[in-house]
Amino acid sequence: MHVHRPFVTVGTCGDIVMTQSPSSLAVSAGEKVTMRCKTSQSLLLTSNQKNYLAWYQQKPWQSSKLLISWASPEKSGVPDRFTGSGSGTDFTLTISSVQAEDMAVYYCYQYYNYPPTVIQPPTQTS
Repeated sequence: MHVHRPFVTVGTCGDIVMTQSPSSLAVSAGEKVTMRCKTSQSLLLTSNQKNYLAWYQQKPWQSSKLLISWASPEKSGVPDRFTGSGSGTDFTLTISSVQAEDMAVYYCYQYYNYPPTVIQPPTQTS
């Protein structure tokens, strides 16, 4: 299984720019996979102490599935092996033991300000 990671979002001046590293990673089933997202400004709203960052999974011929919202793993119906963490400008999606069914496109999404920003191109597992 190979994990391909994106470089930088396409945006205009004033947009929140999101980058992801490393650019690529090869993994085998059962291994731990870590995807990192870094933003050009903080996504933490101090008034409610929430990070406006989500992680989505998209499988071929299916709609995107919300895995993580508010940068933390509180979404019901998502396997425990998916964990979101981070705050401010640095965020991580971890798959503790990657499975064959996890082959998909993964992307982070900020909804702190308009326009919303997603990584382009997204992370793809194969």
